[in-house]
Amino acid sequence: MIKLFKQACLLAVLVVCTVPNSGCRMWYWWAKDAWILSSFWGTTPLIPVTPYMSQMVEDVYWEEERYDNVPILDPVEGENAPLFCIDPPSADEVMRTLPDNTSGGFTFAAETNRNNVRMVVEPIVDRLDECRFIPLVGPARLHHCHYKCTVYFKETKRSYWPVPFTHDDQREEVVYIDNDHLIRCAGPATE
Repeated sequence: MIKLFKQACLLAVLVVCTVPNSGCRMWYWWAKDAWILSSFWGTTPLIPVTPYMSQMVEDVYWEEERYDNVPILDPVEGENAPLFCIDPPSADEVMRTLPDNTSGGFTFAAETNRNNVRMVVEPIVDRLDECRFIPLVGPARLHHCHYKCTVYFKETKRSYWPVPFTHDDQREEVVYIDNDHLIRCAGPATE
């Protein structure tokens, strides 16, 4: 461990001593131009962001907007009002709920894909609780909508290096999704 530390320190000293004296001023000019542009536009210097990181940020906001919030619905009036689960989970929600064992591969080194995907969505719970006071909501009742989602697909694993191979496997995954929502018991309509 000490030997590795000594080697790293020696390398750092060599880089610090040789790079400024090499005649290559590329980093200086890049930093100077970035500073001038940032002061002109009134922002920070350009920071490169990989597509992977921007996709991760978009996915977090997508899931938060679509699936992480509990909707609060207005009261349903009348004796024939539909008090049953209307919207089953979407295909996007089911695929995002599946265990993510297809990511983490390197292109051409190790890839995992899901092909020929077929989904079966079955409602398993449709229950309406009694009215009660819920903080930040007021008097409301919880409508439980639980679904069993069975996903059938062909999983293909490929590797091109060091030993090229392809393996296909018929898989079946089961996920349970809760689409619970609140229904106000009384009060004025919300907008």
